[in-house]
Order: sequence, then structure tokens, then C-alpha cells
Amino acid sequence: MKEIILITIAGDDKPGVTSSITQILARYQVNILDIGQAVIHDNLSLGILIEIPPEAESSPVLSDVLFRMHEMGMNTRYEPVDPVDYQRWVEGQGKARHIITLLARRISADHIAKVTRIAAAHDLNIDNISRLSGRVHLDEVDHRTKACVEFSVRGNPSESLRAEFLKAASDLDVDIAFQKDDIFRRNRRLVVFDMDSTLIEAEVIDELAKEAGVGEEVAAITEEAMQGKIDFTESFKRRVALLKGLDESVLEGIAERLPLTEGAEALVSSLKGLGFKTAILSGGFNYFGEYLKSKLGFDYVYANELEIEHGKVTGRVTGTVVDGKRKAELLREIAAREGVRLEQTIAVGDGANDLPMLSIAGLGIAFRAKPVVRESARHAISTLGLDGILYLIGFRDRDGLESL
Repeated sequence: MKEIILITIAGDDKPGVTSSITQILARYQVNILDIGQAVIHDNLSLGILIEIPPEAESSPVLSDVLFRMHEMGMNTRYEPVDPVDYQRWVEGQGKARHIITLLARRISADHIAKVTRIAAAHDLNIDNISRLSGRVHLDEVDHRTKACVEFSVRGNPSESLRAEFLKAASDLDVDIAFQKDDIFRRNRRLVVFDMDSTLIEAEVIDELAKEAGVGEEVAAITEEAMQGKIDFTESFKRRVALLKGLDESVLEGIAERLPLTEGAEALVSSLKGLGFKTAILSGGFNYFGEYLKSKLGFDYVYANELEIEHGKVTGRVTGTVVDGKRKAELLREIAAREGVRLEQTIAVGDGANDLPMLSIAGLGIAFRAKPVVRESARHAISTLGLDGILYLIGFRDRDGLESL
């Protein structure tokens, strides 16, 4: 009868541990059913599930492994596995797989305890836990520190899981993303961004309004539109009308002083280096979108064209207004042009007019969004900068993407 045994090795990490064990197992023609290894703070934990063939005996195999590991200063433990339990485990591998991503400035035990408790309550089995963020010295923690832990889980959670994660994220001041772990997650190819309050930490129309002396009036309308209280197109026309008579010379000055959002340059640079296509889909103005395209290297820009006559803003825009519906249409059009499935796309925005494109993208992310948008989008990032998006597609700090 075949024997199934779990071998667990622990001790100081050093070269040759896995090689030494598997060479011994190979001599006895042992089959490896599963293997996993992790190193935490230079401490190795290695697990190997083996099947000893009927013609072999387990004692010589295990004795040789024990002796060699003792020579290398490693602790060894053996645990027989019942074939029925093994078969049950195999069947469990067919459950749906998901990724839980925990993002914060600094991750505490309480954060992980809350995430794993919710996962356990929904019968999700944790297969693997990985730290995606780089190590940070204790005296280096500041407002731009990034921390990310990824959990690979199996199971079929109920619909309430997302709401529970959303509440936990709000209570703990962290971000928690939950997404299906499938081939599309690992093959995203197109990322589209809203511009105002997403790529830049400003609403351009508000900056223009300040120059025109109508700042408070326009800001009030902008806030209502972003919260979804009034129709975007109507609010946009009302705000633009208030800009009538503004000298076009102010546009350049505003563009040059627009503050980029934390992580914007790092994210776009990394995406370009990896071959992603990128686009700005903005309800703002084309002049500023083109400025960012030139500065950061975007592939596409779609925004509203501010009409100017005789060097003055007329208070109108030309062409089709880029509202929420139009953003979703543009996402579909660019994806088709690039030969990319919608499941391979990422959309990022902060306002109610971004929800249509967030809802159809493979990964829709509400970035530092208003509560109504954060609750409606499938994913949200509020604690980190834009480069936190790289964690959601599985990249690690050690990959050094910014240097690509």
C-alpha cells in the first residue's frame, strides 16, 4: 500500500536545503504530491507532501532525510496523511480561487486578524500569504510608506463578503480588495484613468474658475456632480458657462502648476515599461489632458474641447461631452482597437461619472473617491497613492518596475 507523508522542515535559511532533500527522495523514486516554501526574516519553512511507492519502505527514506537535515542544522517533522483525507484535499483544490489584497501605510496584527476572521466566516481557506511591499526600516515610517499583504484563498463566499470588507476597511483606515484569481487578473493590458482628482490632485475647472473670479460658484456645482446629486452633463455646461471671458493665456500657467497625485508618475512609468496601453478619459479639458500625455507618456487622451475665440473662453465646449456614458463607450472602443478583452482592462476614477467605466472594466478602482462611489465600485484605494494599483495586479516592490 502506498504511504503518504507530510515532511516539514524548519530552521535558518541556507542554500541547498531543498536540493538535499529532493536528491534523497529521488533515490527512492518518491513522488512529490505537493511542495511549498516560505522564508520569513531568514527563517525557512519547507513542506513536502510525498507518496512512497508500494515497493519501497518509508523508514530508510525518512531516516536519510532526518540525518541529512540534522547535519544542516534543520528541524524535521513527519506526519502520516490518510489517503481519504488526501483525496478530500484534492477535491477541495477545485474550489474557486480569489485574491484578498490588504493595503495600508503600515499593517498591524489587528488588520490581518480582521481580514482573516472575515475570510474564515465565509469558509475561505487561505492557501498562501505573501508580502508584496518592500521592507521598511522602523524609523522610516511616514505618510508615504506603503505596505501590502496578499492572501490567496479558496472557496465560494456569499454576497455579503464585499460589504463586510468595505466596513472593515473603513473602520481600520486600510484598503481591502477582493478579486477572482483567474487568467485575466494576470493578463491586464489596458489601463484608463479619470484625470481630475485622480491623476492630479485638483479639479481643473475649479482652478479656471478661480482665475475667472467664480471659484465658489463652480466648486459648489462640481461637488454636487462628483457626489452624483446632479447630472454631470448639465452641471458641466453650467460650470463652463461661468468661465466666459477668461483669457486663454491662463491655461498654460494652470497646467504647469497642476499637482500630480502621489504615485502617478511611478505607476504610469511602470505600466509603460511592462507594455501596457494607457489612456486618459476625462470629463475635464483636452488642453490639460494633452499636457499630461506629453509629461507622463499616455497613449490616448479623450476630454472636452474648451471653445476659445479671439483669445477668450466662450463658455462653451465643442464636440461630444465626455460624461460617464461616453467614458464607458471610449473604454470599449480603445479595448477593441488594441485587441484587448474588457476583462483585461483596468479603469480608475473618483467621481460618479466614472462608475459606468468602472463597472465594465475587468478591474474597476474607485481612487480616493466619494463614499457613494466607493460603495458602488467593486474595488477602492483610499490609503495609498496610485502606484498601489500595482499591488492589485500582483506586482511586488522588489520587481523594481519604476526602473523599466
